Amino acid sequence: MEYRTLGRSGLKVSAITMGTFTFGGEGPFGMVGRQGVKEAQRLVDLCIDHGVNLFDCANMYSTGTAEEILGEVLEGRYDDILVTSKARMRIGDGPNDEGVSRWHLIRECERTLKKLRTDHIDIYYMHEWDGTTPVEEKMAALETLIQQGKVRYIGCSNYSGWQVSKSLAAADAARTSRFVTQQIHYTLEAREAEYELLPLSVDQGLGVLVWSPLAAGLLTGKHRRGQPAPEGSRQANGWTEPPIRDMERLWRIVDALVEIGDARGVSAAQIALAWLLSRPAVSSLVVGGRTEEQFRDNFTAVDIRLTDEELQKLNDVSRLPLIYPYWHQHNFTLARMSEADMALHADYPHRMYGGEDPLV
Repeated sequence: MEYRTLGRSGLKVSAITMGTFTFGGEGPFGMVGRQGVKEAQRLVDLCIDHGVNLFDCANMYSTGTAEEILGEVLEGRYDDILVTSKARMRIGDGPNDEGVSRWHLIRECERTLKKLRTDHIDIYYMHEWDGTTPVEEKMAALETLIQQGKVRYIGCSNYSGWQVSKSLAAADAARTSRFVTQQIHYTLEAREAEYELLPLSVDQGLGVLVWSPLAAGLLTGKHRRGQPAPEGSRQANGWTEPPIRDMERLWRIVDALVEIGDARGVSAAQIALAWLLSRPAVSSLVVGGRTEEQFRDNFTAVDIRLTDEELQKLNDVSRLPLIYPYWHQHNFTLARMSEADMALHADYPHRMYGGEDPLV
């Protein structure tokens, strides 16, 4: 296993994180998996044996059942294991049963600690933006949890660039703890994070964790053009995330992954994960699975180093258009771009939209 530093923190995390989205399987989560304690124990042990030191959860997964299962499986083993959880989503019918108010965050953290059977959460994520709670209240509540020893590090998930920046600014103004990480959806098919979130992560020192790095299985090579969704897959069970806006583009990406994987004698999934691990600011990929075979396949991706030619092929079939103001910046400011700027611009041909004359 490879271990990477999480942003500008001193924390080392495994390049593969075990996701527990499938634990419990209550409500809509049953479309993805229904792992109970026995099956979860087997898969967690497998991950630990392969060097995984980070386990990702959330209070909303199966309305808390996932945390309970993970807690039962990890109880007594937290000395060398890191665990995350998240809060923000609605978990009840009351008016304060969602959001990032001080009241909600402190209550949910304490509930999560009981379910996980531990006295602290290593990384506590704000699962989504809450535009109705003052950002200062959110960051102050998180600082309270840190000072109480209940939380070690904080992060956000599914924020836009300005929402991350506003949160960081509030922490800086109050001289309190900043986010050290963000957990985002980012794949060869979904590269929108490169417009804002990756450059921001490089600039502000945020370690990126990627959720659903195989696009809910669509990039494994098991889904192919003109064929029905494989039996037992999320899509066959009615799962609709992530949204695919250009199916032909998806199949071109899958074709490229399969071609490179076949040439190397590995799976398309391993190539998709290896591409992500080569991207700026990426610290770890949150992978889930229902079988030991799926996890073993994912572990192997850590050892793959894609060639420049392979990276070029993957970028050519997946690169998104440079939206404004980036196409203008690309034509006129490349010579003065920072490392953060290049998290987006490096994969685009020089002067895509103009001639040799910088004024054209």
